[in-house]
Amino acid sequence: MQKTTLITLIAATALLGGCSERAKDTHPQQLVSKRQAIFKNFTKTLEPMGLVARDRQEFVRAEFVASAMALQELSSQPWPYFTADGNYPPTRAKAEVWSRPGDFKEAQDSYLASVEKLVQAAQSADLPAVRTSVQAVEKSCKSCHDQFRNDAPGS
Repeated sequence: MQKTTLITLIAATALLGGCSERAKDTHPQQLVSKRQAIFKNFTKTLEPMGLVARDRQEFVRAEFVASAMALQELSSQPWPYFTADGNYPPTRAKAEVWSRPGDFKEAQDSYLASVEKLVQAAQSADLPAVRTSVQAVEKSCKSCHDQFRNDAPGS
């Protein structure tokens, strides 16, 4: 009976361990945590602009321009944290980030260019151009994620 209880306890511990938070970033420079925090800010900044682009929120030029400029400020920040020693848990980056650095750089450049066009569209207050530019930024994000990010939790 004790052996069954012990096995049950071990199984329960393993099951609960699988439900816990993702691995912590224990790297001295916390490269993964730093870039993930910036990417979360990308999302927080882009989401309201997406609502405007989909007519779910009113276009207020000054607010939209401020958001576009904030995204532009953030847009160059995560890339320096993808260093040779930055591929460790809890990263969600695929190995292709490091095995295909030219393609990864091209994806970054595409993203930066789409953000630049978004800023220009925002400043013009041309709502169709704003919508197109938001969609281009979102498409750039998705393309990079498809190529270079694991979407499975804990990966």
